Amino acid sequence: MKPITAVAAFLVLTLSARAGVHTEVVTYKDGEVVLEGYLAYDDRPILSPQPTAAEAAMSRKRPGILVVHEWLGLNDHAKKRTEMLAELGFVAFACDMYGKGVRGAGPQDGPRLSAPFKDDRKLMRSRAAAGVEVLRRHAFVDPNKLAAIGFCFGGTTSLELARAGTDLRGVVAFHAGLGTSMPAQPGQIKAKILVCEGGDDPHVPPPEVIAFEDEMRKAAADWQVISYGGAVHSFTNPSANDKAHGVCYNAEADRRSWLAMKDFFAEVFAK
Repeated sequence: MKPITAVAAFLVLTLSARAGVHTEVVTYKDGEVVLEGYLAYDDRPILSPQPTAAEAAMSRKRPGILVVHEWLGLNDHAKKRTEMLAELGFVAFACDMYGKGVRGAGPQDGPRLSAPFKDDRKLMRSRAAAGVEVLRRHAFVDPNKLAAIGFCFGGTTSLELARAGTDLRGVVAFHAGLGTSMPAQPGQIKAKILVCEGGDDPHVPPPEVIAFEDEMRKAAADWQVISYGGAVHSFTNPSANDKAHGVCYNAEADRRSWLAMKDFFAEVFAK
């Protein structure tokens, strides 16, 4: 019988109750900009005198996952996903791209808040990298087992971390914009990449997907793109409901893409 791996042990824990997930607000900086992120991890103590392999795994350092929010800022959607990752046994940290207290009130604020980062990919990478460092230094995190996920603007940001050669095991981008002004160079990307896109997303048309795939091939990256038929933009966010503008929640695409992410992490953290 093969010994249980730490990641397998983490996944076993998803069968147990949610109790034990600890959350906290973390204040940190990128240069002089004060940021406020959201941390979550499972802090259940080992109560058994003879702990199971799953319980023992929780007493050791575990993989850390950076979560990057959508274009309105660090909101309930990103926080919920952070807690869901904690339930899987990871230490998860939702970073803050905009600054403490800077949040959009509605869709009209998204373009204004995200534009400085979309226009300056070095700034986007630097701001996200500050979040990676918070995660890397956490006492419960194995600094050699880090990954990042992101949604919409956050997915674009997570891909920029990969393009920058950030030391991550994996990157997952959900309904992300795939274009960049700083394409990856051959051999630059260290992280394996999973992209989950809506097959009918008008904001990420087929030519953009094809261009991204070509970029990944030229960079010799380890990548995969999954396209979900019938899904449009923001398909993971239950509050998205603007079909006229191609933004709508899709429960099946949400469920399938989350399962794909879990399988992906089981692979990238296997050793």
